[in-house]
Amino acid sequence: MASKRREGEHPSVTLFRQYLRIRSVQPEPDYGAVVAFLEERACQLGLGCQKVEVAAGRVVTVLTWPGTNPRLSSLLLNSHTDVVPVFKEHWRHDPFEAFKDADGYIYGRGAQDMKCVSIQYLEAVRRLKVEGHHFPRTIHMTFVPDEEIGGHQGMELFVKRPEFQALRAGFALDEGVQVTSTGKPGHGSRFIEDTAAEKLAFEEQLQGWCQAAGKGVTFDFAQKWTEPRVTSTDDSDPWWAAFSGVCKDMNLTLEPEIFPAATDSRYLRAVGVPALGFSPMNHTPVLLHDHDERLHEDVFLRGIDIYTRLLPALASVPTLPSES
Repeated sequence: MASKRREGEHPSVTLFRQYLRIRSVQPEPDYGAVVAFLEERACQLGLGCQKVEVAAGRVVTVLTWPGTNPRLSSLLLNSHTDVVPVFKEHWRHDPFEAFKDADGYIYGRGAQDMKCVSIQYLEAVRRLKVEGHHFPRTIHMTFVPDEEIGGHQGMELFVKRPEFQALRAGFALDEGVQVTSTGKPGHGSRFIEDTAAEKLAFEEQLQGWCQAAGKGVTFDFAQKWTEPRVTSTDDSDPWWAAFSGVCKDMNLTLEPEIFPAATDSRYLRAVGVPALGFSPMNHTPVLLHDHDERLHEDVFLRGIDIYTRLLPALASVPTLPSES
């Protein structure tokens, strides 16, 4: 992608790179630095900031922009703050330097998964506030820990808390992927040949192995979802109509699919909150969890434009029958 060289760097890009430099990497994420960063953003943007410690050292940070009609359910914008480990010897640049090359590609762990989306949320809200907008529905931005290791000390606990109930979430956006690429290393959601996970892919095969091994050999799933909740993508659904309508207006082609990875959205759907996975990273090779994870600055900035259009539509969805 050819970058349009600018005089200086866009402030949103600078903020993105600042966030990438926080070493919130598993297994010992610097969550303190993350929370301090988000508190500063809340102060600068004039947003409410709530910190909910769901487990020791595991804080969910909630930034809130109140709507004009508190009777309506809210829009929840979710992102996780942790990132997966790196093997620095396989990176051409330090994965926590947020290096930007001459073509405009920003290298860093979390550049795609999913610190880009966190900053896009914040910067879209900033733009809308500066322009003087107000919307009927409250917008909450939740920044949760430990998603990369299952969310067990993050969203899984948060949705059971009274603080989550108080958000009155009616609809949520979370991470998702729009494009695919190839290569053996990478995120477990991708269909990569000859991986260790592939060799353990079918429950029936595992059961057969245990039976063949004899008495006393069993297995248990650390997590298994037998009643999945699917968010409506029917045009009659007000949330989907608002979302897809903006995409259509912006000439963005949508291809709805069930995301094969386990994001924190599963916990939201399990408690009845419809959620869509969406990451505006088109024309980008998928490098989630991969070496040299990177995102072009123009793609990142375009994502802010997209959220700046999406948020007003979603935060202005008319009163639903359940809210009247």
